[in-house]
Amino acid sequence: MTGIENGLNPPRTSFGSAAADSARFAVIALIAFLTLVDLFAAQAIVPALVAKFEVSRAAIGFAVNASTFGMAVAGLGVAFFGRGFDRRNGIWISLALLSIPTTALAFTDDLSIFAALRVVQGLCMSTAFTLTMAYLSEHFSPAQASGALAAYVTGNVASNFFGRIVSAALAGLGGLEINFLTFAALNLAGALLVWSTLKKTSKMMQTSEDGSFNMRRWAYHFADGELRRTFAIGFLILFTFIGTFTYVNFQLVALGLTPMTLGLVYLVFLPSMLTTPMAGKLAGRIGAKLGIISTLGLAVFGLAALLSARLPLVLSGLALVAIGTFLAQAIATGLVGRRAITDKAGASGIYLASYYTGGLAGSLVLGQVFDHLGWRASVGVLVAAMFAAIVIAFPIGSMSGPSRR
Repeated sequence: MTGIENGLNPPRTSFGSAAADSARFAVIALIAFLTLVDLFAAQAIVPALVAKFEVSRAAIGFAVNASTFGMAVAGLGVAFFGRGFDRRNGIWISLALLSIPTTALAFTDDLSIFAALRVVQGLCMSTAFTLTMAYLSEHFSPAQASGALAAYVTGNVASNFFGRIVSAALAGLGGLEINFLTFAALNLAGALLVWSTLKKTSKMMQTSEDGSFNMRRWAYHFADGELRRTFAIGFLILFTFIGTFTYVNFQLVALGLTPMTLGLVYLVFLPSMLTTPMAGKLAGRIGAKLGIISTLGLAVFGLAALLSARLPLVLSGLALVAIGTFLAQAIATGLVGRRAITDKAGASGIYLASYYTGGLAGSLVLGQVFDHLGWRASVGVLVAAMFAAIVIAFPIGSMSGPSRR
């Protein structure tokens, strides 16, 4: 019996294996939700943060999204040195530690400290995220792995949706301090959930022959043209996603939305919760290249709709951007796993670092464009980023075989 069967996998009941799988996958989705709920929640309160710190929108956008820098650094760090980490302990301790910078955010009046705390949040979230992905790949059978990963992705999408809504509502009702203290409590709830549900695990499986870091394998990842293209696509996906959902808040306020109603805007993520689990089937039917190109094309249509002054059209555009980028991200992640025959953890770490670096770049670049040139120019930059990703995706599938070393 595997560790996952002792932990997340409850004993078989009269409801049969389908009910047991549903229970396991629900727990996995909840762990994913509580792991990343802090990551983008602060984007929903950027107008309130501008008022509190009395700085430019670009400065707040960069500070709020500084967490992505921590995500990138920790993703690489775990890929470099994390083979000896106990998965379960690493996950719950990271989530428990996450509550410390989250609590501190409630009491800081200095923007530099705020940004530094967001970086620390990113370090904790990324460590938990990366170790959980390793845990799932090591402890689920191949037949269960697709369902487990789909559940984890769905929980991540839900964290984008509910995190923003909860953040906006709490900030509107009780202020920024209550907002951050509530999220600190969610961090501790996530640590408790992991500690209890992953309590009994078998010895972790090694991800390389000797369990040590091997720089040569990473060099082969970068030498693989298809992997390099996928890393670049990941960079541009989060560049566009964060650039859109950070600065569209100011446009929505200009269209007449209040801070309270701003949170309801993130109902646009609901369709993504239904479509993202279909990414594997989409890629299997039309291929990864066409899957990425078509989903990013959908995001381009959504971005074009953001130029409208009509709120329903803007909301529809945001829904299309979310659907397109989430689907493309899921397909790209799967492509990395299939392409890297060995040292999948290293390839995934490079991809995640590129992905989150793109998010940091998006917040910085779009903030400057928005402050100096306005919303229309910002949308133009976002559309250009999506077209660049589409162009990069065209050679995928026509290159030489996977990296095998």
